[in-house]
Parts: sequence; structure tokens; C-alpha cells
Amino acid sequence: MTIESSPGSSGCLDSGRRKSSYFSNGYVLGLTVIAGIGGLLFGYDTGVISGALLYIKDEFEAVRDSSFLQETIVSMALVGAMIGAAAGGWINDAYGRKKATLLADVIFASGSVVMAAAPDPYVLIAGRLLVGLGVGVASVTAPVYIAEASPSEIRGSLVSTNVLMITGGQFLSYLVNLAFTEVPGTWRWMLGASGVPAVIQFSLMLFMPESPRWLYLKKDKFEATVVLSNIYDPFRLEMELDQLALALEEERRRENSVSYWDAFKSKEIRLAFLAGAGLQAFQQFTGINTVMYYSPTIVQMAGFRSNQLALLLSLIIAALNAAGTVVGIYLIDQFGRRKLALSSLAGVIVSLILLSVSFLLETSEGSSSGIFGWMAVLGLALYIACFAPGMGPVPWTVNSEIYPESFRGVCGGMSATVNWVSNLIVAQCFLSMADALGTGGTFLILAGIAVLAFVFVMMFVPETKGLTFEEVERMWKRRAWGSEYDAAATEGLLEEGGES
Repeated sequence: MTIESSPGSSGCLDSGRRKSSYFSNGYVLGLTVIAGIGGLLFGYDTGVISGALLYIKDEFEAVRDSSFLQETIVSMALVGAMIGAAAGGWINDAYGRKKATLLADVIFASGSVVMAAAPDPYVLIAGRLLVGLGVGVASVTAPVYIAEASPSEIRGSLVSTNVLMITGGQFLSYLVNLAFTEVPGTWRWMLGASGVPAVIQFSLMLFMPESPRWLYLKKDKFEATVVLSNIYDPFRLEMELDQLALALEEERRRENSVSYWDAFKSKEIRLAFLAGAGLQAFQQFTGINTVMYYSPTIVQMAGFRSNQLALLLSLIIAALNAAGTVVGIYLIDQFGRRKLALSSLAGVIVSLILLSVSFLLETSEGSSSGIFGWMAVLGLALYIACFAPGMGPVPWTVNSEIYPESFRGVCGGMSATVNWVSNLIVAQCFLSMADALGTGGTFLILAGIAVLAFVFVMMFVPETKGLTFEEVERMWKRRAWGSEYDAAATEGLLEEGGES
């Protein structure tokens, strides 16, 4: 008796072999890691200010006496990031992913120098604005660059590597914070060191190629083919070039330049942007950067008054964040984006309720660093363990793959801007809300928002695991036009980017 394998099982084996070969491709991994240093900048800046703020308050009395000034020092980087992300989409489309990365590095390094030398809180705020501009451009560029240089089989995992660099940057920042706690000029060293990754990335990026998709569709087909030949075997290379040729034909049917307003004229692009921007907004409004910007402060609110102990407990939380992201990198191409986001949000809801209850009980009992204080720390750890594998990488991965090439920079930039605006609102309001409503009440509001996020993902976010860029584009057209799309596409009646 001969037992034959089914086509499906053979396909799974072939897919597994392809994934394994791509993961062993040093060229692809090198592109991913170097581009991902942009995520490291993002993460380091997010984490370092949480520890530096403890010592900035010690040096500047005006900061110590004003929650608003503390929030402004934290959130001014987010204002810069919001502007940088909005401009970054256009920069990416006009000049390419490589030049956008180099520009971000120069701006970030300049801001680091200004912060380290700041004689007063207001110059420090100006430095935070500069750093934010660099982070904003990098936050748009890194996921798109990685996605466009990644095979579809492992695109989710590689884009999630950028999120691992973010969480790794946060962990590194807490290590640096602890290292400089006893050094004169504590917070200046903490903030000044943030320029080092920018200088490293700038130096390495000079030797990296431009994104092959951007090259093919915007500039140089031959150079794009050279880059792609380092990623794919000859058979798969031919398939990729055929798909790019079709994409180029579609690009030529559209206008040469795509404006921000054009994204809202097309029904399928509107649906894609709703899903992408909604994920970015809910990533922030469910509180992640409240935890990362203010985790030492939250630990102190829970009754642990020592700066060193607050930083040490925050370091453990940051380590969980990085470890959880590693889990997410494995799961995102196995489990899928949508399921991962939903399971992550379910855990976030539970942990935020635990945090709320612990602070409410601590307030009613008047205890200090007792059982309820440790319950709050446990809630923070559970929150990070649930958030990091899912809602950490999923929004960035989805946004890197759901837009057509001509809209990828513009829509990616707008979506990242939504992330930074949401981030700014949360960072600027958290301490004031905690003063007005109590820390427990504030976390209860975040739990309610997490419930809304769960419903949003159920309703508006499709699964994109394993799909090529062209398959994703067709999926949105079907969601926008239903059965009309299949019939019209067959008859050649549906125009690309048609208005609804």
C-alpha cells in the first residue's frame, strides 16, 4: 500500500522550507536589524525619560513642583514624533526609505546633544522636540523598509523584529538609567547616550541598499533586481519581478503623485486606513506608553519610594516587554495578526482591572508598599506580558502591509501620526488624570478602552498572514465592493482607486 501525501501537506512542507531558508539569509536579516535600529531609538527614548525624570525633578525645582511641566518634558518628544511621522510619509515616497532613515538619525543625534547640555527645563523641552522629530520619521520608515525587503512568508516576523528593537531599546534604557544613578550629572548622561544608536545606524545605513520595491516602482529597475536577487532564489525572483511589473502598470494608471486627500477618495483605501489607524490609536489608548513612560513613577505611587528600587522593578517590567515581543515574533506568522491582537487585548483588559483594583484598595486601606503595592507591580507585569506579544507588534506589522505601494508612505505616515497623537494625549494627561481621579480610576478607564479595542479588531481588522502585497490589495477591494468587484474585475470594468 502506498500512502500519498496530500497537496496541502506538501504545500506546508514547502512553505516551511522557504521560511527556514529566508530566516537563514544573512542579507535579509542584516537589512532587518540595521533598519530596526530606528525602533531601538524609539524604545530608548520611551524608556530613558521615565528614569531621567526622577533626577530632572531633583535638579529643577520648577519641574518638581509641576505635574504639567513633567508631562510636557515627556510629551514634547511626542509632539515632535507626530510632526516627524506626518512628514515622514511624504519623505519616504519622494526620496526613498534609505534617505529618510539617514535624515532621522541626524535629527535624533542633534536632539540628544541639546538635551544633555540643557541648562534649564525649557532647553531640555526643545531637545525633546528634536529627538521626537527623528523618532517620528524613523517610526514610519523602519517597518516599511523591512516589509518591502521581506518575503511574504516571514514578513510579519521580520517587521515584528522592529518592535523587538523598540522593547530592547526600552530595556537598554533602564540598564543605562541604573548604571548612571550614582554618576554626577545623572540624567544628562542618560539622555545624551541616546545619540549613540543614531550614529551607529547612520554609519551602517550608508552601506545598505534602498528598498527594492521603491527602487523598481520609482527609480531603477536594474538596481531593484540586484537587491531582490540577494533575497530570493531565481524562480521566486521571477515571480516577484512579474508582480512588480503589474504593480508598476497600476501605478502608471494612477496620478504620478498621491496626496493625503487622495487616500480618502478610494473606498478600499479608506477601509484599510480605518483598520490601520484604529489599531495604532488603540495601541496607545490601552495605556502601553503610560506604563513605559511612567513605570518608575507608577511603582512609587504603589508605595515603593526609593528611586533605585523603582528603576529596578521597572527594569524587570521592561525585560518582560522584550521577552514578550520575542514570543510575538514567533506567533505573528503562525497564529495570525488578528487572533494575536484579540488574545492580547483579552489579557490587557484583565491586567488593567487588576491594576485598578490594587490602587483602589491601597487608597482605601492607606497601606504603603504592602500587599496591594505588590499587587500593582504584578498587574504591571501581567499587562506587559499580555500586551507585548500582540498589541505591541500587530499594529506596526499590519500598517506595513495593508496599503498599495502608491499609498504606503502617505497612509503609513498618517497612521503613525495617529499613533503619536494618541501617545501624546495619554502621556500628557496621565499624571493629571491620576491626580484628579486617582490612579485606580485612571486604569479603570484604560480597561474600558481596551474593551472597545477588542470590539474594533473583531469588526474592522482582517487577517493578512502570508498574503502578498497584491493579494492584500485585492482583499480590500473585495471588502469595499463585495461581489461586484469579482464581476467587474473579470470584465475589466473596475478602475483602480475608483471613488465610492
